[in-house]
Amino acid sequence: MSIFLSRSGIFVYLLISALVPQQVIAAPLLRCQIMQNGSTQTLDFKPESDPYQVKAIDINGRFRFKAVVIGDARQIAYIKLYIYDHAEPKPMLLHEAKYIAPVALATTSPAALTGLNDVYALPFQRNLQYGCAVLEVAP
Repeated sequence: MSIFLSRSGIFVYLLISALVPQQVIAAPLLRCQIMQNGSTQTLDFKPESDPYQVKAIDINGRFRFKAVVIGDARQIAYIKLYIYDHAEPKPMLLHEAKYIAPVALATTSPAALTGLNDVYALPFQRNLQYGCAVLEVAP
């Protein structure tokens, strides 16, 4: 049995499909708020496939913040967060956190995933605060 559509049938089909809302799949996104020395930065991180390609971000010349978000456009497999001090001769790891298969939320508090974290670097007693949440965003 074969089905043939007339030109008017195709037009009706296209008109109906244009009027019916299409389901939009939301993509996960890690959003972090970083507070250091009186300033606040909001940084967004999308899922990546290669953790070794992720670069650390300079925070006021005193810290480096690295968020490794591994997954795809549908879900996050894991997140690793690293904070380094700008120590000489090379950066020194101060803090590391890992979250396995976090769930994205449509609306959330800025620190829903991690809570608010304080990280201190000696000998100058510098500190950095951060909080991160996994969000769902339209592509």
